Amino acid sequence: MTDRPQTGVPRWLLRTPIPLYRGGYGRLFGHRLLHLAHRRRKSGTKREVVVEVVRHRQNPAELTVIAAWGGVPQWDRNVEAAPPIEVRCGKYRWPAPEARFLDNTALDEVLKGYRDRNPRAWSKIGPRLGFPADPVDPLWMKSVERVHGVAFAPARH
Repeated sequence: MTDRPQTGVPRWLLRTPIPLYRGGYGRLFGHRLLHLAHRRRKSGTKREVVVEVVRHRQNPAELTVIAAWGGVPQWDRNVEAAPPIEVRCGKYRWPAPEARFLDNTALDEVLKGYRDRNPRAWSKIGPRLGFPADPVDPLWMKSVERVHGVAFAPARH
């Protein structure tokens, strides 16, 4: 796993979908990307980030993402400190969604599922995150322990 967040051109590329979501064009990304609006834990200012969805459940609706670059990214810490403002993904637009932080067992299941559904993407992403090719390898669970997963769902009234 990389020990630093993305910077420079990679960071700029990761942020390019944000204006499209703001303009109402987020559906172009289907359920592959998730736009998360959250508040900084100290200043309270609004921040936005787009992350890849690693699992999409339809019934009940739930979108799972992982925080893997640079240990625990700021957005993950901010969501842990204060509820998210909004999630947008495909046809979904959830104000004040629920955020559930996954334990290692749930993360293991999610990542294995992603690996099975997206072998081409995983062949590039998995090694960069420090995952061995075979989930039976003891290093797999050590890699799972280094990432953080969050499942978002619409607020229940």
